[in-house]
Amino acid sequence: MAASDTAQAVAAAALPRHVAIIMDGNGRWAKKRHLPRLAGHRKGVEAVRTVTRAARAMGIEALTLYAFSSENWRRPEEEIGDLMGLLRHFIKSDLAELVSENVRLRVIGDYRRFSGDTVAMIDDATARTSANTGPLLVIALNYGSQAELARAAQELARRVQDGEMTVEAIDADAIDGLLETHDLPPLDLLIRTSGEQRLSNFLLWQAAYAELLFVDTLWPDFDADTLQEAVAAFGRRQRRFGGL
Repeated sequence: MAASDTAQAVAAAALPRHVAIIMDGNGRWAKKRHLPRLAGHRKGVEAVRTVTRAARAMGIEALTLYAFSSENWRRPEEEIGDLMGLLRHFIKSDLAELVSENVRLRVIGDYRRFSGDTVAMIDDATARTSANTGPLLVIALNYGSQAELARAAQELARRVQDGEMTVEAIDADAIDGLLETHDLPPLDLLIRTSGEQRLSNFLLWQAAYAELLFVDTLWPDFDADTLQEAVAAFGRRQRRFGGL
């Protein structure tokens, strides 16, 4: 094998298939600049656009973004309205590009709690990209990992109660198969921006063997170079999965 081929093989082996990002720091970015929080969220949407394009260019199979948690309903009503408006704007402005770039858009979480027009836009966007065969862009909306696990447990309990399976048949695969991410590649790398070092109820089960990376960069400043640095850090880690 030629040296260039060897380098490419090593680079491919070090590339995470599935990257998830907790996009944190929009408000602090705006505060540092004496701007309203909405300005930070708008800049955060630009970062989403930049990072999704960079992930596609790098060959990452799936990118999952934590856009709105089930706890975010505690925020002021005006801010929630601004976030929903930005979500609708992103769909309107970027859907054509996602379709043309062969990207499959997925949404996890109970997004049907949103307004009817927002739900309709999400359903239309996911339907229009469903036949695409390229990379996955997964947006977590009104998502909470504990609720997701509770729903899986309830479904398994129902199946046992109805005689469809035995208690002994409940294993990790049974739980995993009932999660919203069951058909995604295993999560390899989970990044949180803004210097915070917690998972905030995001992909708790899926992150069992993921590499965790906490960066000080505020989300609006996260760009293609920052993503490249994160992926390079992932490539330098030794993943043993419990082995030697």
